[in-house]
Amino acid sequence: MSHPIPRQSPTVCAVICAAGKGQRAGFDKNKLLVPFNGSNALTQTLSAFDFPAIDEMIVTASAEDFEEISAICANFPNAKVVLGGKTRSHSVYNALQAATAKIVLIHDGARPFVPRNVIEGCIRSVETYGSGICALPCTDTVAVKTTTNEIIRVPDRNFLVCVQTPQGFYLEEIKQAYEQAFAAGKRCVISHENGLKKSPKCIQMRAAAQYTDDSSVYNDFVRSPMLCEGAEENVKLTYPSDFAQFAKVERIGFGIDTHAFGKLQDYIVLAGVKIPSDSGLIAHSDGDVLVHAVMDALLSAAGLKDIGHYFPDTDEKWHHADSMMMLAQVIELIRAQGFGVKNISVAIQAEKPRMKKYIDEMKSSLANALQIPTTAVGLGAGTNEGLGYVGEGKGITVHAYVLLRALS
Repeated sequence: MSHPIPRQSPTVCAVICAAGKGQRAGFDKNKLLVPFNGSNALTQTLSAFDFPAIDEMIVTASAEDFEEISAICANFPNAKVVLGGKTRSHSVYNALQAATAKIVLIHDGARPFVPRNVIEGCIRSVETYGSGICALPCTDTVAVKTTTNEIIRVPDRNFLVCVQTPQGFYLEEIKQAYEQAFAAGKRCVISHENGLKKSPKCIQMRAAAQYTDDSSVYNDFVRSPMLCEGAEENVKLTYPSDFAQFAKVERIGFGIDTHAFGKLQDYIVLAGVKIPSDSGLIAHSDGDVLVHAVMDALLSAAGLKDIGHYFPDTDEKWHHADSMMMLAQVIELIRAQGFGVKNISVAIQAEKPRMKKYIDEMKSSLANALQIPTTAVGLGAGTNEGLGYVGEGKGITVHAYVLLRALS
């Protein structure tokens, strides 16, 4: 079970590494920016760290991707973009210069599925031990090989782990570690250029800028880092197959809305269709309770906020507004998240008015608005057998279920 980080804890910065190319993924652009799982990997990684325990996010970006990554980060108020370097180590070093929090968690942008409890565990490990390196026990046998693919040694896997990110440290310690690493590498390069004989130590120092993770830098220049619990789902997107398995992502959403009778008019509006009634439904907009339930289902499936956020009843702009026009805006919102509608099912609970002869017209109206065939729209209406406010004819309730599909 996840235990929320108490807010008296030190401030925390998440450094998100996003300045690479991801060439092994086989795309013609940064793998974090291609359509993926309904949006893109970077957006999902940022979302994973977008909770109160994280005070700031520093995102590294290449010059080529800087503008696009900045646009994505604009949706996260505590995110800041910095220019990365030629290597991961250089990018992290640049990000550390911009960080202000006491604790820093360094995370691969290509790990969008990191669970919150893993992030929180990493923070607690830093608070307790000074560092926290997320890792899992190694379940495969690992062999050391030669360049000609001969196995020369098989280490005991009981002493091996698969290292993940985030990797957490106190900012000043990891910043100093990187500064020492680059200073050591620079001294070695100068010695080599002056014709001095290279030593094994010098060769190792020259590779300081090529560290593949932050725990190695910390281990070389501070102390042995402490492991903390990782997660199997915290996979790194590296190869085309890693992306392909999410190509058919679908999301389910549910929405419900209720409106009471009492408006002085002789019709109600459902799915944009006028249906004769002895009174209308009370609402700030046109009272289309069916469309409102559908809108909430769509927003829910896309992981967005509810209709009250986007169309508040305190805003006169939406007074008497056409709900079908509002639905069109919701469709644009979910498309911006990389989703389209696959199918929808709607159940109307109403004692009055009778709706049987309007069902087909409502289905057609919804299908047109959602850009799906009428066969993908399920719509039914029933009474509440005289029970409750619906049965007493005081109002109408609509339940809506939607299945979204990734557009990529």
